Amino acid sequence: MKEKKNKKRLTKNKLAEMLQDLFMRNPDKQLSFKQIFKELRLNTHPAKMLAVDAMDDMAWDDFLVKTSENSYKLNLKGQVQEGKFIRKSNGKNSFVPDDGTQPVFVAERNSKSALTGDRVRVTFLARRQKHIKEAVVTEILERARDQFVGRLKVERDFAFLVPDGNVFANNIIIPKNRLKGGKDGEKAVVKVIRWPDDDNRNIVGEVIDVLGQQGDNDVEMHSILAQYGLPYKYPKRVEEAAEKIPAEITEQDYREREDFRDVVTFTIDPRDAKDFDDALSIRQLGKGLWEVGVHIADVSHYVTEGSVIDKEAQKRATSVYLVDRTIPMLPERLCNFICSLRPDEEKLTYSAVFDIDADGEVKSWRLVHAVIKSNRRFAYEEVQQILEDNGVVDGTGQPAPAPGPGGYRGEYATELVTLDSIAKKLRAARFKNGSVKFDREEMRFEVDEKGKPIRCYFKKSKDANKLIEEFMLLANRYVAESVGKVKKGQKAKTLPYRIHDQPDPTKLETLREFAVKFGYKLKTAGTKGEITRSLNKLMDDCQGRREQNLIEMVALRAMMKAKYSVHNIGHYGLAFDYYAHFTSPIRRYPDTMVHRLLTRYQNGGRSANKEYYEELCEHASDMEQIAAQAERDSIKYKMVEFMADKIGNEYEAHISGITSYGIYCEIDENHCEGMVPMHDLDDDYYDFDERNYCLVGRRHHHKYQLGDPVRIVVAKANIEKKQLDFSLAED
Repeated sequence: MKEKKNKKRLTKNKLAEMLQDLFMRNPDKQLSFKQIFKELRLNTHPAKMLAVDAMDDMAWDDFLVKTSENSYKLNLKGQVQEGKFIRKSNGKNSFVPDDGTQPVFVAERNSKSALTGDRVRVTFLARRQKHIKEAVVTEILERARDQFVGRLKVERDFAFLVPDGNVFANNIIIPKNRLKGGKDGEKAVVKVIRWPDDDNRNIVGEVIDVLGQQGDNDVEMHSILAQYGLPYKYPKRVEEAAEKIPAEITEQDYREREDFRDVVTFTIDPRDAKDFDDALSIRQLGKGLWEVGVHIADVSHYVTEGSVIDKEAQKRATSVYLVDRTIPMLPERLCNFICSLRPDEEKLTYSAVFDIDADGEVKSWRLVHAVIKSNRRFAYEEVQQILEDNGVVDGTGQPAPAPGPGGYRGEYATELVTLDSIAKKLRAARFKNGSVKFDREEMRFEVDEKGKPIRCYFKKSKDANKLIEEFMLLANRYVAESVGKVKKGQKAKTLPYRIHDQPDPTKLETLREFAVKFGYKLKTAGTKGEITRSLNKLMDDCQGRREQNLIEMVALRAMMKAKYSVHNIGHYGLAFDYYAHFTSPIRRYPDTMVHRLLTRYQNGGRSANKEYYEELCEHASDMEQIAAQAERDSIKYKMVEFMADKIGNEYEAHISGITSYGIYCEIDENHCEGMVPMHDLDDDYYDFDERNYCLVGRRHHHKYQLGDPVRIVVAKANIEKKQLDFSLAED
């Protein structure tokens, strides 16, 4: 029986697409006409002739190579390069070359099972007319990771892992004898023992840890950590090493340190904090002159370089803060007990001590190893209350008025009001000098004892938070200057700086165009100071308006990410020429590095090896990004969990993001974000205008743009995928 002829007549363009697809699926194969006709089901003479004609054109474009009279092969004689592979869930994968040039598109069929972060070798395809530049992965040089987390599916004869986050096109096959007791539906960590090759397209793995039942809070939090390769358990040998560290302060320690035990000192932290990194001390030196000590936990005194604890801290590089727990960088005995600046306990610190006047002018300063005794542990809310009880109006930038006859009211009120007043002077000077204003609200959840979210809210930075922030910035700046700022002709010693580059000019222009739509102006040309002042004016002008969050979001996208490096370029966002992280060594490894180097240089030591410290900086920057992603995922999970019992509810919302596959909407009442998929917008065919952040209907020209108010219905809450789906409410 003859096959039915193609009902629809094929055009040459359509055939060219089919041929392109066929050759790219078989990049190393020589294909004969016979094979091509069979694969594409071309069974009429005109269709076959059209295909031959199209292949001639493609050979003319250098896309194909003619290997004989009746066969062709994909032209892979293009440029060969090495770099990093980035996988996207929508199939728009890309290759980032080592030389820093623009990323290049890699179709799914040409990705050779490469994953995000893998080092690969690619060949660039000869570019066809009107086609984007494309690359084919020819070799995977180095895998970024070989462990994955997901849900187990156990059948009678075999088992496999369905990974979280659409990592693979196919699931990981697990032999029954490699399940480690894992059961159907449980979450597990799997290590790949065989990657796909030319003979076998399957990925084979073995279970290395069974996390537990899907949906359990602890299991899900551990899954998020495992997904990013972050540790969710503390190694026993490191815990044991920490137990052996003596907590006692020796006589020698007292002799070698400056004594601040009799100076009024306190810590100000979140209510639920257990690790107190920093404390402030204050005493009056004379009329209008104060000594303010910024005392930082002396971690490097207890954690010696190269020790088992140090190696673990270096690997982790940062504490990870998920919605309902902290995964500390240091063992609990160190971060919550020995190093933590707990009230009424004598503690060792590394301290930046400033002689500062009422106008926030630093007259002199010194960096000393000290011993302190905190008088009181304050929560931010308590300090805020004391400030407001004494006439401070939050957010105005105004200090408290002069005290009444009875003085300021509240515990350590005089000290807190004085510190607040100095902090406000420091803050004002910083903005005058070109610092960028970004007071982003943070989403927080209140959870019950089982980790289930019962309330979500946004946490705003108040005057009490800003008080601490300003003194930490002051210490970090002066510490960095003490090493980086040298006389002309001298070479600065090695130090890990916290650096922040200038905004991307293209993204800044996009922000300007976006702000104009809401009636705001932004200067994108001129000096650094002029641009920053214009940016700050924009932030001030949109305060409290419907579009505030959106403008801040687009502005943040224009900003570069801050990172660690020994090559100092200054910090654009803070407008500091020198800036380092010194104030949180309990939760950040770069701070410990800075402490060690400062001590070394104070003792007359030589400059440290630049290359070695740059490697550590790069690792710390990478880990910081990964920790931030894990934190975002935990928030997403809790958000979906919080909304799971609200299916069908209607809410007022606004459009918070626009993509080619749908619109993101944020509920006004609780700030939870979900997506209205593109296929649900069935009143028209919508095109995505990337530059203007909007969707435009082809027929009726209806627009959906950022900031637009919408009414949504909660349609789906997929906890496994951490995904909320909305639909637009009927008018």
